[in-house]
Parts: sequence; structure tokens; C-alpha cells
Amino acid sequence: MSLAVQTAIVMVVLLVIMLAMGVSISVSVGLSSAVAMLCMLPADVSFTTSAQRLFAGANSFSLIAIPFFILAGNLMNNGGIAERLVNVAKVIAGRMPGALAQTNIIGNMMFGAISGSGAAAAAAMGGVIGPMEKKEGYDDAYSTVVNIASAPTGMLIPPSNLMIVYSTVAGSVSVAALFMGGYLPGILWGAAVMVLAGITARRRGYVIKEAVTARMALKAVLDAIPSLLLIVIIIGGILCGAFTATEASAVAVAYAAILGLIYKGFTIRDLPRIILASAKMTGIITLMIGLSSIMSWVMAFTGLPDIIAGGILSMTDNKYVILMLMNVILLVVGTFMDPTPAVLIFTPIFLPICQTFGMHPVQFGIMVSMNLCIGTITPPVGSILFTGCKVGGIKIEKVIRELLPYFGVILIALLLVTYIPSISMALPEAAGLIK
Repeated sequence: MSLAVQTAIVMVVLLVIMLAMGVSISVSVGLSSAVAMLCMLPADVSFTTSAQRLFAGANSFSLIAIPFFILAGNLMNNGGIAERLVNVAKVIAGRMPGALAQTNIIGNMMFGAISGSGAAAAAAMGGVIGPMEKKEGYDDAYSTVVNIASAPTGMLIPPSNLMIVYSTVAGSVSVAALFMGGYLPGILWGAAVMVLAGITARRRGYVIKEAVTARMALKAVLDAIPSLLLIVIIIGGILCGAFTATEASAVAVAYAAILGLIYKGFTIRDLPRIILASAKMTGIITLMIGLSSIMSWVMAFTGLPDIIAGGILSMTDNKYVILMLMNVILLVVGTFMDPTPAVLIFTPIFLPICQTFGMHPVQFGIMVSMNLCIGTITPPVGSILFTGCKVGGIKIEKVIRELLPYFGVILIALLLVTYIPSISMALPEAAGLIK
């Protein structure tokens, strides 16, 4: 067994052991990578290379978009737009079975698309709609599950920080193409949850008791237009070439700040608090990206991606089986690892395999993102699962059983995205972002 293979084994074993011990992901990734590097190179070279990779990993112009989108999301979260989006979602849901639950789903799709955070969407929408559902006699577990199952849609519908990270690690993949590619999968996820929520609501007799009048609908739409315009400005500006995705993030901050002040959701005195919270979140993500860059270097140096690729391809050359195997691995990984480090670690391993049978990097990026978004609603570390249960005031044990059917329809949506390229590729191709 060569030194490179031994080193790769040491790194993987250390990573697994530390994660099992409950060590934070960033420390686990950085420490296992550093030890692996010491196994191959002298100490002075290892330390110098680690420092260089740590800096180089975070030194990317496209990554500037992440802190700006995080700040824009926090400004919108504090800007008093949740109730306005709920009112629009009510209009769209109309008199569907379980209309308030359908409102929750649509609201999560809109709010998540604006804020870029599934957890923020679950907290905001659950906090506003949850009491309404309780008043209408909805079961607490049903309301909470619908909120949790639909919240990750905002991580697929742009702007998405996860796709920005993927575009950086994948290399030369258009952020704009990824943004456009996320729309249909995100909507497909939301539609799948809506169908199941409607069937359950009809069976339990959850019907709307107060119809939305034309006057109420018009008022709701007019009130929400300024908030919804953020999506139009960001995506429209990118598509028409007015600015890049990175520049769009700065525009989003300016627009969100002005809108929040107009809505009186916060004051100028609140801005330092919001900026500090955004900086803390950015620091966590940036550190993770830098440390994962060290691991990526070690993997490339040891040839680990080629070893894994060779192992998978030696078992089968059927692309459908390979994609299914990748989905299973990513789903398992997503249950105990946050999406960002998972993207950083597994993209260099799996992307070359997919490219051997002609899968476009944009479709692969959407598939990976969707897999890892599912992990945010699964135990033991699902951030959206815990947020939704906390907002709903219900224990996780009561939620899991009712959540299982929703996992089923979401997995069906994932398989459609995996095996039907046009779901991810149609909009980027129509927009001329992919040739």
C-alpha cells in the first residue's frame, strides 16, 4: 500500500472518529487534514502549505457574495416582511384543502428565496402562521411538520449561499446558471409537499373558514410587491447583465436596508446588532471553506478522489446505479454534517465521476444541494428540524412519525431531479447561461 493511500486512510479515519466524538466539523476537517499532511511532508512544509491553503480557500471574489447575502437575509428577517408574504401566500392558497398549511408552504418558498435561509423561513413562517392554524383547529404536529418539510425550498430557490460555495469548489461553474437551475427543483419540492399536505388536510377535515375577498387579495399583493421586487432585482439584474451575482448581493443589502427602514422593522440603532450577527455567521462559513481547502489539497495530493472514483466505477459502469449510490451516500452524510462542509468535501470526489458519463456540473450541483437540504430536516443535527419544533412548541419525537410520508414525496422529487436533466437545465439553457 502506497504512502499516499495510507495517508488518505489516516485522514478519513481521524475525521470519522472526531465527528463521532462530537468534535465540531471545522476542527475535525482541519485537524485530520493537518495530521495527514504531516504524514507526507516535513513539519515546516506542512504548516506553510496549510496556512497557504487556508488563505487561498477563502480568497475568492465570488465568495464575497456570501456575507452580503447573509446580511441581506438578516435585514429582511428583521424588516417585518414575513406577515406581508403570508398574506400573499393566503391569496395564492385560496380555498385549497388545508389552506393555512398551503399558505405556510408557499410562504416558506417566498421567504426562503428572499432570505436564503431555510431555518429563518421556518422560524418566521411558523411564528406567524402557527397560531392561525391552532385557532382553526389544526393539529400541532401536522402544522409543524408541514412547516419543517417545506422550509428547505428556500435553499434551492435563489439566491442560495450553498450554490455559491459549490460554484467555487467545482470551478468555472456559473453562479447565475446554478441560481436559475434551482428554481424548478425548489418549486417541485414545494409542490410535492403541498400535494401531500392537501391530501392529509382533506382527510382530517381542515378547511378554510374565511374566504379571501378580491379587496383583501389586492391589498395583500400591493403590500408585498416591494419585498418581492428583491427577487426580481437580483435575478433580473444578473440575467440582463446589469451586475454579477457578487454585485447583486451588495445591491440586495442596500435594498433590504432601505426597505426595512421604510417598514420600520428595525432602526439605524439596530444595524450594528444585525451586522454583527451576519459577521459571526460569515466567519463560521469562511473558516469552514478555508479548512476544507486544506482537505481538498490533501485529497488531490494523495489521489483520494481517483481512488474512490475507481472503486465506484469498478463496481458498475451503469450511470443510473452510480447516481443512486451517490444519492444514498449524500443523504447519509447530510444527516450528521451541515450542507456547506459536505459540498466542499464531496464535490471534488463525485463531480469527476459524473462528468465521465456526461452529467453537467449545474445538474450535479442542484442534485447535491437537494440531497444535503434533506439533511437539514433529519435527525440528529437537522437545523431546520430543531428550529421548526422549537417554533411549533412540540417535541421531535412527535414530529418524526408524521414527517416520514413527507420524506417519501421529497425523495421522489430528488429522483426526478437526478434522472431528468431538463428539470435543472431547462431554465439556465433558456436564459442562455449554458450552451
